[in-house]
Amino acid sequence: MEKRVMTDSKRRKRMAAAAVVLGGVLVLSACNDGGKGSAADSSQSPQSQAQVDEAAAQKTSKAQISIAPENGAANASINNDAKVTVTDGTLTEVTLTTAEGESVKGEISADGTSWKPTEQLKRATVYKIAATAKDADGLEAHENSSFTTVSQANSFIGSFTPEDGSTVGVGMPVSIKFNKAITDKKAVQGGITVTSSSGQEVVGHWFNSQRLDFRPDDYWTEGSTVTLKLNLDGVEGADGVFGVQQKTVTFKIGRNQVSTVDVATKTMTVKQDGRTIKTIPISAGSPENPTYNGEMVISEKFKETRMNGATVGFTDDDGKGEYDIKDVPHAMRLSTSGTFIHGNYWGSDSIFGSVNTSHGCVGLNDVKGAGDPNQMAAWLYDHSIVGDVVIVKNSKDKTIAPDNGLNGWNMSWSQWKAGSAL
Repeated sequence: MEKRVMTDSKRRKRMAAAAVVLGGVLVLSACNDGGKGSAADSSQSPQSQAQVDEAAAQKTSKAQISIAPENGAANASINNDAKVTVTDGTLTEVTLTTAEGESVKGEISADGTSWKPTEQLKRATVYKIAATAKDADGLEAHENSSFTTVSQANSFIGSFTPEDGSTVGVGMPVSIKFNKAITDKKAVQGGITVTSSSGQEVVGHWFNSQRLDFRPDDYWTEGSTVTLKLNLDGVEGADGVFGVQQKTVTFKIGRNQVSTVDVATKTMTVKQDGRTIKTIPISAGSPENPTYNGEMVISEKFKETRMNGATVGFTDDDGKGEYDIKDVPHAMRLSTSGTFIHGNYWGSDSIFGSVNTSHGCVGLNDVKGAGDPNQMAAWLYDHSIVGDVVIVKNSKDKTIAPDNGLNGWNMSWSQWKAGSAL
């Protein structure tokens, strides 16, 4: 019999093989809880993924938080879009901050299910919302979102007259001027309502793409209250251009005062509630520069103001104004183009009631400095308010254009209604 001798190299190979087997046993034992079961024992297999997910779910809050606008939204409203709501839980904390960390005040509802900011957001600003809620078991849920508010380039606003809380005359229309051209007039007008406590029907009229006025058929009822509501937030006035305003404005109509200027007789008759309270001699536009006819509304009042002919087209050969009076007293504007009813201290007393000498304005006797309350111009100024009507008749000039100032009363009711987009 041959005796085999194991060499060192063979010995090393067998030890390595044994080590591999042993290692397999060790690994197998580790996966089977210290060798208490074999690999074929299915009762001791690892938890399935579904079991793991179920176990995790039992430790997760049931509260479901929703944030608006959606994460990454652009052109968000500065008024209404930002809000947080929760179901199956209550909100415990909500923060709204700019990207720079400036916080915005907000309020969680009494029942804890919603939150909204209590101040208006800024345009063209990135905001971040972080919300925390708890379910009935006290488990917390968290949600975060970020959005950007509408930019100035993608939004429009309307400046309006009269002012909130003011008292105005019976002729005062609601006039809104938009800072961008409106192409969807129906949508924008649909977001605006004007109502009167008198019950008068109020209709809007577009003069152009940026001006919308409202008035009733006849002058406002004295003593009534007019309410303007701007619900333009999110309204698309033009392609990609959205409204941002959400505002309610109220103003009161004062006593009914209408003054009639008769250019032929050079007098003005002032009536309140249909009763004549004053007859005043005047000097209207000269034959070369007649005063517009028509119904005009006082839109501004200045105790003293400058009047330069160059600003309204009255210039000398050198290009300077035919007149430049820096302290015209008791001036009240009747048109955008420069028609005023005002005091005149530079003309002799004899012209009032006898000759028309102005460049188109209606002049009343006055003194330099506007300091004499006994002058006719001072009396009229003190007894007039913005929105009072001044009617000019018997002039050789044409009727003033309805959009030259707040003078839409020079249109018939049917013409006015034809300019509505609704």
